[in-house]
Amino acid sequence: MSRVGRAPITVPSGVDVSIAGSHITVKGPKGSLERDIPTVISVRQDEGVLVVDRPDDERQSRALHGLVRSLVNNMVVGVSEGFRKDLEIVGVGYRATAKGNSALELALGFSHPVSVQAPEGVTFEVATPTTIAVVGIDKEAVGQVAANIRAIRKPEPYKGKGVRYKDERVVRKAGKAGK
Repeated sequence: MSRVGRAPITVPSGVDVSIAGSHITVKGPKGSLERDIPTVISVRQDEGVLVVDRPDDERQSRALHGLVRSLVNNMVVGVSEGFRKDLEIVGVGYRATAKGNSALELALGFSHPVSVQAPEGVTFEVATPTTIAVVGIDKEAVGQVAANIRAIRKPEPYKGKGVRYKDERVVRKAGKAGK
């Protein structure tokens, strides 16, 4: 049996979970999230915990068991605590400027500034011109927005310039040997 799928999900106080067939709605202090889960997997609520069950040991059921448990757990954690991805900008003249909570303007060495709009439910925090925090309740959306920002100017291997995740380790290459 899946080790991930077997673990129960504790529902903190202040979080309300409603299950209607294969549709799950989770409401909490930070907002609400909804998701349709595959009909093969069932989720039931026992006093304060959610349990994800699978009907058999078919390959499809085993594959979906841990996935559905992780998705539902991310919904519960998102509406209670939220998710955050921190990005760092490395390079001379590279910087980020906040244009409200849901827009950024990035100067990344191009001939023009790059504007980034956040989808609904995701906000940006710019503490310093070289750090960006992507914050939201949906883990998938936060991770995708952070990946899109990083993809604008990935860290290059020679000087390490570009946008990277906070604790990302950039493998550096030696440059040309001079004569």
